[in-house]
Amino acid sequence: MSFLLSAVMVVASLVGCASPLGPRAPTASASYSPAPCPEPNVPGLPQANLDSAYTCGYLSVPENRLDPQSRTIRVLVARVKAVSDKPRPDPIVYLAGGPGTAGTLSAPGVVAGGMNADRDVIFVNQRGTLHNDPHLGCPELDEFATRAVGLAFEAPSTADLDAAAVAACRERLDAADVDFAAYSSRENAADIADLRVQLGIDQWNVYGVSYGTDLAMHLLRTHPEGIRSVVLDSVVPPNQNIVERWWEAPASGLAAIFRACAEQSACAAAYPNLPAVFLHTVNELSQSPVEVTTAGPRGEAVRVVIDGFKLVPLVLEWSADPAKVADIPRMIFALANGDASLTAAAIAASIPSQAQRGLVGAGLALGTYCQEMANWTTPERSLSRAQAAMPGLPDSVLRIMPTGSWIFRECDAWGLGRSDTIDRLPTSSGVPALILSGTFDSSTAPRWVRAVTPGLSNSTALRFPGVGHPVVPNSACAQAIMTAFIDDPHRNVDRSCIPTTAVTTFSLPVVKP
Repeated sequence: MSFLLSAVMVVASLVGCASPLGPRAPTASASYSPAPCPEPNVPGLPQANLDSAYTCGYLSVPENRLDPQSRTIRVLVARVKAVSDKPRPDPIVYLAGGPGTAGTLSAPGVVAGGMNADRDVIFVNQRGTLHNDPHLGCPELDEFATRAVGLAFEAPSTADLDAAAVAACRERLDAADVDFAAYSSRENAADIADLRVQLGIDQWNVYGVSYGTDLAMHLLRTHPEGIRSVVLDSVVPPNQNIVERWWEAPASGLAAIFRACAEQSACAAAYPNLPAVFLHTVNELSQSPVEVTTAGPRGEAVRVVIDGFKLVPLVLEWSADPAKVADIPRMIFALANGDASLTAAAIAASIPSQAQRGLVGAGLALGTYCQEMANWTTPERSLSRAQAAMPGLPDSVLRIMPTGSWIFRECDAWGLGRSDTIDRLPTSSGVPALILSGTFDSSTAPRWVRAVTPGLSNSTALRFPGVGHPVVPNSACAQAIMTAFIDDPHRNVDRSCIPTTAVTTFSLPVVKP
């Protein structure tokens, strides 16, 4: 599902309008205490550890602010120093995607990209995620994903296994007396607001990526105080039900990739009629899955079953990686011509190691997706939207979320109700906002930007050709524009680097000797 895929892909002036309920006061019982940074940051990846440039601590907050008897939970915070010896006074707070991905998982890559050039960057491991108390990880879901490599994903029996994994995780976490409904965007945003106060920060700049954009807009609506500027990278609108519209993302991302291939003469010649070939291949595999034995991450033999659906999460993953997106047309054509080796190897490589199972905060992911999205719609309405987004794909594929989740079955197993209606309202704010999207993004559709711009009266929306999900980590041009925007949010930034952004050159068929 989406938070499992995120784990794989990871390894503002004071002007602002509040919600109709008005700005909410900081939580009186919140506190912050310094602590050593966790080591390891990511099990099995020593290169992802946080070095001496980071300081860490824990934010303590009520699990449920609506319950006077609520227990206290802890949220890890890591702050990396600016490279400049004269750093700007207003830091950047980094809101990771997923939901359920810990901010510290992204930190090494974000720092390598230069986000902390002249400002400190604060990474928050949102409630329920890695290194927190509690950490609502679900290794049961990683075990399901590992088993599903050898199963037809479209089969109803696979949906049963997915739901059973969620139910098993819920039953295990029940013993820890978790208030599952409190793992929501509303409480999540309140944590971020409390953090600014506890750190004594007058103003900061909010960067949100993917689900982090949804969280950033919740923050703008309910806790606008101290927000100097906002950067929304790969937008998830809080006022749009993504469970209904998720298939719009791979539809637009694939269309952009197919157009880019057609505009390169060598690619167009090697892979003619690519959109039609893709549809035909998915339909053929849905009717007759293929079975391949390939090498797994540790060299072991892995049996892989490839049905029509399993192409879709690969497209999401590969379109987000500048090195892998070049191989998407080659992969599709190879499958169409009976060579499943490239696809099978990629599916087998996605198997998480034993040490890395349960890293993602599944409790936050299910809390937000179920309460704020899936429980507000129906499988029939979601399917209808999917059919409109990608006509020609079989219903057995479209009933699954593009990220690999039988979401309605999962939400039934997780057992929560709906969020408050107010949590699904659009955000209205005059805080300067920079909105970034990439044409190759197959996880969040660039068209979703239109759902948020009417309420963000001081926003600039930019689209980057040939860039996937997310934008800033994959585009030096976007990082430069973001830096200039945060330096002066009230000035038009130089965007001249966008038209000169080079689109990847797609790989050609391998000629066998």
